[in-house]
Amino acid sequence: MKRNFSGLTLQDVMEMAEQENLTRWSLDALPLRPSATLIENLRRLEAFDLGNTEAAKLLLIDTLLAEIVPNHPRLKVWKAALLESDTLSGISDYLIAPKRAYLSTPLLCAVEAKRDDFVQGRTQCLAEMLACTWNNRKKGFDSEVFGIVSNGQIWQFYRLAMSGEIFETAEYTSQYLPELLGALDFICVECDKFAL
Repeated sequence: MKRNFSGLTLQDVMEMAEQENLTRWSLDALPLRPSATLIENLRRLEAFDLGNTEAAKLLLIDTLLAEIVPNHPRLKVWKAALLESDTLSGISDYLIAPKRAYLSTPLLCAVEAKRDDFVQGRTQCLAEMLACTWNNRKKGFDSEVFGIVSNGQIWQFYRLAMSGEIFETAEYTSQYLPELLGALDFICVECDKFAL
């Protein structure tokens, strides 16, 4: 019986990863100036209630991913993608993988959108990262996998190293948009290294 990502605890996921702690991670990311298109899109989103539902948060996440991911033409974002491993199953809010007509390995980054529950978001994201790693290894890819947890305004980044060690950044916020965009671009640059 496969376990659903949402039914796991942080202890469950850490035991699956054979890790006891998360390692602090500082991204070596340069701030990026938002494009005029992004500024206009964010202005238009002010007409929406973006604070009360997870669905509303997805609008912000979509907008910021659309600012950065197209700058990396080998990458593609998949929304609400079924993700399974030998022991885990669920729907990933977003997966970033090589740009193809179909979702295939290597699975490079899992993005979990949460209204405000970052503890549960982190747990689900880490489980999805483990499932990505399992799928990648099954197809002969041994690469790092990245993760993002966001409520649209706050973003936290993760890296699952090939050794199994899990890295976690401090929180980034949309109040400091250039730093956040730089961090998103950094993750996409890292993903692009493994996009075969």
